[in-house]
Amino acid sequence: MVATITTTTTITITITYTLPPRTKTMLVVTDLASDILTLATVSWSLKEPTHDYPTGFGKVESLGSLGVSGMLLTGGLLMCWSSFVALLEQIGLDPAALGGILAHAHDHGHSHSHSHGSGGPSLHAAWLAAGTIAIKEWLYHKTMAVARARKSSVLASNAIHHRVDSLTGVVTLAVILASNWFTNAEWLDSVGGLLISILVIKAGAENTIAAVSELADRAIDTDTASSVRKYSLRVLQDLEPGHGLEIREVGGVKSGQNYLIDIEVAVPLSWTIEKMRTIEDAVRFQIGSRVRGAKRVRVRFVPVEGVEQKSFDEFVPGDVTPRESTPEPEEHDHDDHDHKHSNGKSGKE
Repeated sequence: MVATITTTTTITITITYTLPPRTKTMLVVTDLASDILTLATVSWSLKEPTHDYPTGFGKVESLGSLGVSGMLLTGGLLMCWSSFVALLEQIGLDPAALGGILAHAHDHGHSHSHSHGSGGPSLHAAWLAAGTIAIKEWLYHKTMAVARARKSSVLASNAIHHRVDSLTGVVTLAVILASNWFTNAEWLDSVGGLLISILVIKAGAENTIAAVSELADRAIDTDTASSVRKYSLRVLQDLEPGHGLEIREVGGVKSGQNYLIDIEVAVPLSWTIEKMRTIEDAVRFQIGSRVRGAKRVRVRFVPVEGVEQKSFDEFVPGDVTPRESTPEPEEHDHDDHDHKHSNGKSGKE
């Protein structure tokens, strides 16, 4: 919420004095859309599970992350293209020679370059650019700190949006200052835009891949799995020392900020269900209180004696085909036989 209000205020002041009209609209739409989408998806993903959505709403945040990172990637590509065309124009090349699309971009770049006016931007705009840099850097560090603590991909993507705004402010400030002391300093805008766009494209692509992997139920990271194993073993050693209990396997998936964790525990074959339930509750409580983001902890018990279970043995084998919906012939004939026999018996009586 703070980021949304700050972004709205900063953009409103900055674009009014420093940016051309076409850029104003694009900046407002992308920044506000990113903040609103982040706020909405994070709030929604923290809701409790329901019967219709038994694993919770964490994937809503994953979808939001895909949207924010997609906007970041698209914006980086457009920024790179626009800066490239403007740079061609500034070094004396005609973008129209590269095709009709570049000719259209040339018109856009031409109008942008003249929007500053012949006298260059006012030094008052430099203070606005400096203020934007300070605010956006503060938002970046605050948002990224929360994103790392909660391991939230959508917050990380939103933080990068703030960093991009900050870097753009640096380029804007450099152009404003250079334009007041040197002539033909507009090329700084294009070169800076190209450099920033490379960083934006890289970050957008990485976050997009991470969001898609999360939606595809990629396994939890090794650090989280190690923490789960460590705290689970601690519970087993405290409750049942000397019984040879083992943590056979730790897995799970990430769903937004939530972790859906699966643990396989090997126990003696003689243990009762009640005793295993006590271990299960203790493990779940320990993981929930120690591993941030643990939303669901499912414990599976296997016998410590004998051969270890194969991985993914809960999946139906590929050679098993579903039965037909109609009853099997043997069962049908057997039912008919019983029916006739009972009718015959009643007839004799």
